[in-house]
Amino acid sequence: MGYCFGIRSERRLCEEVHLNLAYRWFCRLDLSDRVPDHSTFSKNRHGRFRDSELLRHLFETTVARCIAEGLVSGQRMAIDASLIEADANKQNSTPKDDWDAARIDPADAPRAVREYLDTLDEAAFGAASEVQPKFTSHSDPASQWTAARKGPAFFSYSDNYLIDTDHGVIVDVEATRSIRQAEVGSTKTMLKRVKARFGLHPERLIADTAYGTGPMLGWLVDRKIAPHIPVIDKSGRNDGTWTRAEFEWDAENDQYICPEGHELKQFRRNYSDPNRGPTGNGTARYRALKDVCQACPSKAKCCPNAEARKITREEHEDARQVARDIAKTRQYDISMKLRKKVEMLFAHLKRILGLGRLRLRGPCGANDEFLLAATAQNLRKLAKIFPAPQQTRKA
Repeated sequence: MGYCFGIRSERRLCEEVHLNLAYRWFCRLDLSDRVPDHSTFSKNRHGRFRDSELLRHLFETTVARCIAEGLVSGQRMAIDASLIEADANKQNSTPKDDWDAARIDPADAPRAVREYLDTLDEAAFGAASEVQPKFTSHSDPASQWTAARKGPAFFSYSDNYLIDTDHGVIVDVEATRSIRQAEVGSTKTMLKRVKARFGLHPERLIADTAYGTGPMLGWLVDRKIAPHIPVIDKSGRNDGTWTRAEFEWDAENDQYICPEGHELKQFRRNYSDPNRGPTGNGTARYRALKDVCQACPSKAKCCPNAEARKITREEHEDARQVARDIAKTRQYDISMKLRKKVEMLFAHLKRILGLGRLRLRGPCGANDEFLLAATAQNLRKLAKIFPAPQQTRKA
């Protein structure tokens, strides 16, 4: 109820229940019943609520209700992440060169620090990247020091939403570090979870450019999910010469054909040692013959500063091409408009529900707050679309 009405303080929530009869009715309290103490929330949250994953169950119950009411088709889904400021500050932090997690004694550490130690090997937190943050907070070391907003840097967590675009219902939520690797990795976690819990398997996934990496696109294409995602492509050229897009790919012969009809091959001989030949992994380099390029009349348009033209091809280039082809369709334009729905949910989360800064610390605290906020947003969606029937008074 506190998250539905933007009441962040548990002390204030208890005061509101004292005064507001509607809140008492919702909590099934009579006028003479005693309102629980504010400490009841924290004691249960750190105990049986987390042990039983009650908040996850509560959120998934609202999703199941939305599915039952026909608000979720599962055909088109969108994903995005938003930075939520952590309850930490730079004054109580340590530079990365002075931080050593191995020196921390879990027995003497606060709860948030113990949770940080437990998540060092998880893909959403410690194992997301080998790069250490510039600063580490003493009070909440799992939070990420980031300047992604192009302003003053701060400690934060990323709130990841997976929504169904029919009515903007949140079908899954995940808390991660505020780095791209963790945010993109949470996509796989959430898609697997909604399929296991609700049997939802989207025909398309809508996202922004941050999710347009080769491995992510390849993962989606392998699972028959159309990636309506802009591709991260660094093959463009600014000097007016031919780009890779102007070379034709010949998959049957594993080669590129230039606009003049010449071949660019990765290997020009058969190797007796398979380790020296094509491996199918990583980035492959395709080269034209030096003599052919030197005699070509279009060399000035192709490789004026090199002896021969070279083109690189990534392991997931086929999936990247699928995404490029989708980007030329009308359905893709519609998807880019639908992507705004997840951004609107984040705006509602921060402006209306007041979740611009976390109150709880640690990965579990961030996850609890994100789950409760997503639950509140789904409940508000249900109440708006299916309002309670009005009772008529008898004369």
